Amino acid sequence: MRLEGSCHCRKVRFRVDAASPVPYLRCYCSICRKVAGGGGYAINLGADARTLEIEGAAHIKVYETSPAHSTPTAICGRRFCGACGTALWNFDPRWPDFVHPFASAIDTDLPAAPSHVHMMLGSKAGWTPVDAGPDDAQFDAYPEEALAAWHARHGYDAE
Repeated sequence: MRLEGSCHCRKVRFRVDAASPVPYLRCYCSICRKVAGGGGYAINLGADARTLEIEGAAHIKVYETSPAHSTPTAICGRRFCGACGTALWNFDPRWPDFVHPFASAIDTDLPAAPSHVHMMLGSKAGWTPVDAGPDDAQFDAYPEEALAAWHARHGYDAE
């Protein structure tokens, strides 16, 4: 699915192809909560890094997270608009084929998720409610099921 996204002030616009476009994974880690999670969590999608097209790249800033900022596995460059602060996408050099756009930055209509996965609940803020449905899964850390596997299991195979 072709996704189009932008920041709030529209100085940054981007397009990317996503085989995993359903916003189902809610991350409650301290990084997502602080840099992008107005509800105490953020929702990331999975997209093909090779297809990323950017307008207004000069306005993009990068916040490099590291183990010193959170968990031993958190190594990620979070792109955001330097003008308005909108969180745009994550990029982790350990998986160079992928970018993870924040669903909140996507302007394209996204499919509704049949259920949600609530992850990193072990670092959830006390004020954050977990609005879990009856079919939702919950994990203190990372779920074992990969992004692509969840999409395939729910019939959202790559197009």
